[in-house]
Parts: sequence; structure tokens; C-alpha cells
Amino acid sequence: MTKANRALVASLELAPEQMDFVAGNAASLEEAQSDEDARPRVIMAGDRIVGFLMYDAPDDDDEARIYRFMIDRAWQGRGNGKAALREVLHEIGGLGHVRHVSICYEPQNEAARQLYRTAGFVEEGLDEDGEMIADLVLPRG
Repeated sequence: MTKANRALVASLELAPEQMDFVAGNAASLEEAQSDEDARPRVIMAGDRIVGFLMYDAPDDDDEARIYRFMIDRAWQGRGNGKAALREVLHEIGGLGHVRHVSICYEPQNEAARQLYRTAGFVEEGLDEDGEMIADLVLPRG
């Protein structure tokens, strides 16, 4: 994530029916400015910015949380989400102190449910905001 690509990330769009599933990227980028644990990442396909994700992995915790994850509507259905999830899980695993990764999503977001289930996440139930919590135990070193 760089200053130069902030505007491009902020301009990424979801399909209209997905708008309620993920916080806007502009708000997420602002949040990343003030949250020292936030790790914003640009999702690329070749030299094109196609998505955005953000996670935290505090040094004093064995859990990482992916709390923003979106692929621009023009780039969905091409394996970009699957590839980005694989890459971020590899990055998180390389940190050394993280033993499991959690992610939350709207229960009616079937595409997200399938993506995370395929990656090995196991649904644990709804949080206080009505979002599904799913957890993935990382393989040991």
C-alpha cells in the first residue's frame, strides 16, 4: 500500500448487491492511518489493482484477523480472491507467532462463504453484529 495507489484502491467498486457486505475502501484506508496494528494490502492482477484487504496480527496475540477483503466487481470470478487469500495466509503464516486466522463476513454472502470454506476456514457462529465468524488453524512450521 502506497500513497500513490490510495486513490486507485478507494475507487474500487463492488457490485450493487454486495455494497452491504464490506466497509468502503476509503474508510478502511483512513482507519489504517490511525490503527498501528492494521496491515492494508493491495491486491494485484499483473500490474492492475483489483482489490484490497486489511488484517491485523498483533505481536502479543496468536490470532490474526482479516477484517477487510474485497475484489473489484470487474475482476470478480477470475480467481483473484482465491489467489489473494492464499498469498495473505502465506504472509501471515510467515510472521511466526500466529497460530490461527479469523475472518468475519455477512452470512448471506455466499461467495465469501465458499471462498473461505475452500481455504479451510470453519464457521464458528455469529458475532454480536450478526456477522459469521470463521477460523483457520495454520499448519505448524
